[in-house]
This record gives sequence, structure tokens and C-alpha cells, in this order.
Amino acid sequence: MAVLFAVLVGAFVAVAVYLLLARTLLRVLLGLILLGNGINLLILVAGRLRRNDPPILPEGADRFAGAVANPVPQALILTAIVIGFAFLTVLLVLAYRTYAALGTDEVDAMRQAEPEAGPRAPMAY
Repeated sequence: MAVLFAVLVGAFVAVAVYLLLARTLLRVLLGLILLGNGINLLILVAGRLRRNDPPILPEGADRFAGAVANPVPQALILTAIVIGFAFLTVLLVLAYRTYAALGTDEVDAMRQAEPEAGPRAPMAY
């Protein structure tokens, strides 16, 4: 089972690197999303994925009899998901504002484009 997840992590990271090397801003953002998901899955697999292990001690026991799931990687992944979502929303707003100001989402065209002159009216949300 861990081998399957390792292959899935490799596929996520490979597709993410391919998208990060694209010339359009939206593909770069999608690459960041996939890279974050691949890293989260890597942390989960490194934390030893197990089935049917209770996270609660049985009554009268002071320790587990066998191997149990490690809750630390799960907590790290949950934190990474929340931070990644906030980071993505900020980047999406910046990408939208850049597209609105320059009229393009290609990186090479952004370098050559001049922003429209004059103050812009605030955008209505």
C-alpha cells in the first residue's frame, strides 16, 4: 500500500513541476496546489499509514498493545492544508489583479506589457 502512495506522490510532484514550468499564471497556481497536495501525501505516508488501529486507549490499559497511527503527521497536514488554502487565495487575488491591470496572464507578455495609465477605480466585489 505504501508503494502505491509513493507512486502517487511521485506523479503529483511530476505533474506539479510540469505545471510550474508553464508560461501562464493559472497553470503555475495549479502546479502549486498539486505540489502542496503531493507533499501532504508524502508526510502522511512517511507517518506510517495503518488500518484498524484505535486512536483511544482501551479501558484499564496504560499503553497500546500494538502499533497505532501517528497523529503528528495528520496534525501537520491539517495545518498545511489551512495555510496552503490561505496562500492560494492571496495568490489568486494577485493573479486576478495582475490580469486586470495588464490584460494577459502569460509571464513573457507581462514583462513587456505596460500597465494602463491613470488611477483605477476600486473593484466591486
